Amino acid sequence: MIRFGTSGWRAVIADEFNFFNVRRVASALANHIKENTEYGVLSAEYKSFVGKNSLPRLPLVVIGFDGRFLSEDFAREVAGVFALEGIKTILADCDTPTPVVGHAVLAHKAIGGVVITASHNSPQYNGFKWMPFWAGSAPPDVTSDIERRLELIQHDVKVMPFEKALQEAWTESADFKTSYSKHLSSIIDVQMIKKARLKIGVDVMHGAARHYLRPFLEHCGVVVTALHENRDVLYDGHSPEPAPENLSELSALIKKNRLHLGLACDGDADRFGILDSDGGWISANEILALVLEHLVSNRGMKGKIARSVMTSHFVDAVAKSHSLDIRETPVGFKFIGELLRTGQYLLGGEESGGLSIRNHVPDKDGILACLLVAEMVALEKKSIAQLRDRLFKKVGAFHNTRINYHMPHLRERLALEDRLHTKPPLDLAGGSVWRIDESDGFKFILRDGSWLGLRPSGTESSFRIYAEASTPKKLEALVDAGKNLLGKKQ
Repeated sequence: MIRFGTSGWRAVIADEFNFFNVRRVASALANHIKENTEYGVLSAEYKSFVGKNSLPRLPLVVIGFDGRFLSEDFAREVAGVFALEGIKTILADCDTPTPVVGHAVLAHKAIGGVVITASHNSPQYNGFKWMPFWAGSAPPDVTSDIERRLELIQHDVKVMPFEKALQEAWTESADFKTSYSKHLSSIIDVQMIKKARLKIGVDVMHGAARHYLRPFLEHCGVVVTALHENRDVLYDGHSPEPAPENLSELSALIKKNRLHLGLACDGDADRFGILDSDGGWISANEILALVLEHLVSNRGMKGKIARSVMTSHFVDAVAKSHSLDIRETPVGFKFIGELLRTGQYLLGGEESGGLSIRNHVPDKDGILACLLVAEMVALEKKSIAQLRDRLFKKVGAFHNTRINYHMPHLRERLALEDRLHTKPPLDLAGGSVWRIDESDGFKFILRDGSWLGLRPSGTESSFRIYAEASTPKKLEALVDAGKNLLGKKQ
């Protein structure tokens, strides 16, 4: 059964993710688009969003794809299904980051965008993501409607051959790089980066950022040493996730060449990974707090802050120091994107490496995050660790971690959730539990402000431990408590 998770539908290639099912999903989406464009509430909002004088004559959808096996072929199938349904498409001319597709949706005033991607998941997976006209992830009411329509389509779906769709102008191929790069230049201080004469290492992990991150940094005058810019559908045999265990080569490069910084993106460039000048890993939780401090203190920006429930309270402390309101959301950037759409929020972020800011696409963008970090380092002329320690002195220290445990059996995960709900711990790591948040998983908050989070993954067969404390020793004790609750040996 096909279901959309926190960021679209993902499945194993040649198993559930095959041409038959991709055509079915495209057909269900086409029905959703046509009904809501012509008759639904979405139509009025869309017209208001793009302006009545700018409405396309026919529904228009932007399509992008990552560098996974057959991604471009799946994207062409989607275009062919849409063509027979009377929906025009603009297809990226090469593998393209998800946030770039989002920007193209806005630039072309499209009804939405499709991205064929499984983001950071392992190479055997691919996925189908739908972004409505505001260029953020589709909310649950939209994906539920697509799923409902999909259940009625059990037959094979007809598709217009791609070459015919091109000849009859139902689809066209386009370069999205120029418009996106111009937009980045309007929100990144290019001149500041140029003055700093930075030397940066970049690892795009064979992903779609290969066409974007290094070229833009070089446009900013940065001396870039890049890794893994070739397409590799197997991603060197591991998940294209910018986690510390996958960035050892970038770390060695930084140390060898004495670089200022290491920047990395995942397979579809919506997540980021940051290494400091010593090659050390800087967590996304710390980057979110540092970028917020930079935007407010150095650029004079103001606004509300949004973060997901399992993201560090370090961000809260920085926001509070500037008298900024903060909003907590369930896990999944689509909830943060809904807030960013209002224009009231300066920054939205999540601990898994997602970040976006006001006046950008309301979806996470790893390229933007990397560039903001480069801008911050260029201005401050200090290492990230120095900036973090300075911020700790200002707002207090926050040490956190996330650990994944493979839990393949659904019955085991459900039994664990039931046990945590019916018999929650009242004491953890020598402290009493002050509050329990079950809005998305289980978050046990202690009276001293430290906390332990337990939550099943939305995209993988795993259960995750999240923990945060003011000292490494207290953090270790909370992690041990989390392992005990999961039934894992110390």
